[in-house]
Amino acid sequence: MVQDLPGSQTAGAPPLLGAEDPAPVRVLRADGRSDFLLTADHAGRAIPRRLGTLGLPPAELDRHIGWDIGIAAVTERLSSSFDATAVFQAYSRLVIDCNRSPEVESSIPAISEATEIPDNRSIPKAEQLARRHEIFAPYHARIGSLLDARQSANRRTVLVAMHSFTPVFKGESRAMQVGVLYNRDKRLAYILLDLLRAEGDIVIGDNAPYSVSDLTDYTVPIHAERRGLPHVEIEIRQDLIADAAGQASWAARFARLLPAADARLREVGA
Repeated sequence: MVQDLPGSQTAGAPPLLGAEDPAPVRVLRADGRSDFLLTADHAGRAIPRRLGTLGLPPAELDRHIGWDIGIAAVTERLSSSFDATAVFQAYSRLVIDCNRSPEVESSIPAISEATEIPDNRSIPKAEQLARRHEIFAPYHARIGSLLDARQSANRRTVLVAMHSFTPVFKGESRAMQVGVLYNRDKRLAYILLDLLRAEGDIVIGDNAPYSVSDLTDYTVPIHAERRGLPHVEIEIRQDLIADAAGQASWAARFARLLPAADARLREVGA
């Protein structure tokens, strides 16, 4: 379910994406058998060729401000473990944040943490709408169409929104290693929190380092809450999943815990 984006509103802006640019959305196992549907809103760090580097040194685009480091690989492993559909956004959140409503100012950030994004200042409306139409809208339309198809087939869906967070934010170190986020529906999140605490070897954030809201998130409020789907948002600290070994370890942990959490949820009829 995505807000209407009339094509006429992009008049005056040249096409944003060219033939050499990647598609804005990538899907694994569109017909996967699992009840889980995984999303990764910040999986990629691509910048449309027409936008150059947004006025930043290229090294800045590799930092956490540009994408959720490591989360694509973790999500790919979980998709394989579960035979689950997974939907990935290819473009950097500095171009447009696909986990923000396009109506909020942080949708196209002029500053991220303490870093100014020079080419995101004073963007013409037509350019803003081009980013929205060509990157944000196709990504969420694909999630919506997959969910529509599952609903039509009377298939149960549990949406898991996958993210990662930086170990140091605005100069402050974060001890937590994983966060479980939620908003209106806490059921699956609370079960997963209990299971993570029982592991005994990790520091866990309860609705931290972030929390889900209508102003700071889009995927969970629009695709899960509005549809009444069981769901949870997961955040993993980036230094723990920056290499293949860490990615495999955390994917294996959630490959154990997510089905266990869902089994408990189904016991209470959700």
